[in-house]
Amino acid sequence: MALLDLEVRRSPERVAALLHPDFHEFGASGRHGGRAAVIAALAETTDLESPPVVTSRMRGVQLAPDLVHLTFDTECDGRRAHRSSLWRRTETGWLLYFHQATPFGERRE
Repeated sequence: MALLDLEVRRSPERVAALLHPDFHEFGASGRHGGRAAVIAALAETTDLESPPVVTSRMRGVQLAPDLVHLTFDTECDGRRAHRSSLWRRTETGWLLYFHQATPFGERRE
């Protein structure tokens, strides 16, 4: 949840402390980014006046003793995304290893 906090996202040091050295992601924009690129982008683009990120449908599944798969949905300023993250336990604690976001709109029946 800390990585969704605007104050944390604006701080390269705080974000770096939560990301695994081999972290990479596929963002909602479709871009692929590594650890350094994501840290820099968050610090540059996070607006402290933005509305908060709202989460729902959060679910975690332990895949191995040191690996958890977390899925959840987010909504912020009208943008919605399904999210999937892999968290690895390291000597320093749990770190985000991989993240993917897929934008979605209203369901149509």
